[in-house]
Amino acid sequence: MSDRTLETHPITLSSPHPLTSSSSLIAGVDEVGRGCLFGPVVAAAVILPDRAVTELVVAGLKDSKKLTSVGRKRFAEQIQAVAIDYKIGFARVEEIDRLNIFHGSLLAMKRAVMKLKVQPDLCLVDGKWPIPNLPIEQQTLIKGDEISPAIAAASIIAKVWRDDLIMRFALKYPEYDLAANKGYGTARHLQALQKHGPSRLHRRSFSPCRV
Repeated sequence: MSDRTLETHPITLSSPHPLTSSSSLIAGVDEVGRGCLFGPVVAAAVILPDRAVTELVVAGLKDSKKLTSVGRKRFAEQIQAVAIDYKIGFARVEEIDRLNIFHGSLLAMKRAVMKLKVQPDLCLVDGKWPIPNLPIEQQTLIKGDEISPAIAAASIIAKVWRDDLIMRFALKYPEYDLAANKGYGTARHLQALQKHGPSRLHRRSFSPCRV
């Protein structure tokens, strides 16, 4: 299938699906947790109808990193209610350590797309790198989560799902302050690694976890 990479700065969220036909089924694809020390890398693939895209944009849809936790959850509920289809994919810690985080992230995104029950005509993939061996046409968008509503929706779904997962792990591993850091390498997290060592869900291929 053809893969295209585009610089996206001329495009804004006011366009339902940039650079695509309005009659096409478009899946936005994004991942979260790539820089974390703990837990899986998680991706989402989301197909939205154009009508819902317009409503979400008017409501303030944006990249998950620019929303509060409450805002992300509110949008996640809206997206799930109106989506034609959405699915989560992830790569486990063991896979990240074996493959590296770059390939683990691409694997998570591929799994999310391949789990969709409705096959899209095109996948808009956040970032520079296409998903290997994807049997669906794809278009990579640099900073796509900032300018594509479909990718922004995927980033929100993936972020909320992963945060909920990490909150459950936080009950099992309270010493790492996961409820606050969500697996990222904060000062308290790094101190806990020095004191307690890594858990089985830490990424041993990441240097701070090699203690």
